[in-house]
Amino acid sequence: MFSHLRAGPSRLAPLARTPRQPPSHALWLRSLHDTVRGATPDGTPYKVTLKSPKVVGIHTSRGERTYLEDATAVFAIDVDRGELLNSLPRGTQWYGGSEPGTEEVAFVGIFDGHGGTAVSQFLRDNLAAIVESVTPDDIPAAVEATEALGGYFRRWRGGVLNRWTKWAASGAPAEKGTDRLNLDERLTLAYLKADHQIQTDMKDGARHCGSTASVVLIQSLDKPSQPHFASQKLHLTIAQVGDTRVLLCDTALGEVWALTDKHHAEARVEADRLRRMGTDRLISDSFGETRWMGAIENTRVFGDFEWKASGVTVEPEVTHRIIDGSEYAYLVFVTDGLTSLLSDQELVDLARNSADPTRAAKTIVHFGEDLGAQDNCTCIVVPLAGWGNVGGEDTTETRREYRRSQASRLNTRMQRM
Repeated sequence: MFSHLRAGPSRLAPLARTPRQPPSHALWLRSLHDTVRGATPDGTPYKVTLKSPKVVGIHTSRGERTYLEDATAVFAIDVDRGELLNSLPRGTQWYGGSEPGTEEVAFVGIFDGHGGTAVSQFLRDNLAAIVESVTPDDIPAAVEATEALGGYFRRWRGGVLNRWTKWAASGAPAEKGTDRLNLDERLTLAYLKADHQIQTDMKDGARHCGSTASVVLIQSLDKPSQPHFASQKLHLTIAQVGDTRVLLCDTALGEVWALTDKHHAEARVEADRLRRMGTDRLISDSFGETRWMGAIENTRVFGDFEWKASGVTVEPEVTHRIIDGSEYAYLVFVTDGLTSLLSDQELVDLARNSADPTRAAKTIVHFGEDLGAQDNCTCIVVPLAGWGNVGGEDTTETRREYRRSQASRLNTRMQRM
């Protein structure tokens, strides 16, 4: 497949397009960083450090495991203004001016590794930079590497990148205004490129080592651009592989809104995708747990190259959401060490009375430990403009406290044995 696109023995034809124009705030561009910059309405520049415990809260625990395979990443990345504009859902208004910070978005990611720490640590250290730096010129190599996986990918047509492979096949230049990536394409290309780099660097070590990833790009639509915790209008772009979770808590009643779905083989989206292979490889054990090929829980994942030809992919499910910042209090990112113990509503309820996002993240992880968490537990809490204004009642408090008391009694009995 794709042999008709190749200009040589192993390469796709280069993509014909006009050169990308440098962003208008070129003086503000720099390498990957952990601060967001902008200007107040009167033009005064500001800088906010994302790693501050008051700005983004992160807490993690090994649980009963001997080592920590979870990882997190919080950075600011620069994305072309035109690309951001083209990626907005239809009908969304955005000024998109030339002020500092207009082309800057926050990158927040959580990664749950398995089979070792190598893949999740690679994503922690490199994925944000790859998302920021990919260009359409990276597409031929990404397509070639994906095709080389064989099996399931013999039927692959480029996925989200399909329009670029068609242009490469025709040799025609892209129409002006369509020769830049959109965010869906940027994230998909970055995930494919990162996965290939993992395979190249780790070789056989990547066959049984992998990681999930839940990444949210947070873009302020305010004029001028504001930090996530102050912005009145936000564009959230979610790129999901696996079963790590991203939740949104509203201010009206403190209700939870799930922004991600689990990529397990029995999930509707994944079942439809895998069914195209023409075989049923979903196997249930005596406990009712189902796994693809009897071994794979997550059917979208970084690494795990032993199973890629059987339908496991790193292509993210990318979704978008426009929100009014004051109508939502915070985002919660969690690994399955917590979601296996707590419902979505319980997770956001645990954070509702915290003084700052770091205390909120600690409260959630500590509660998981109180319930006897065996797996690694990691939580990120990102405050929004509605922070501190959660209404309604904590509807899960009674149930949570009952569960904690039962877990404590069980632990006491176990210690006496």
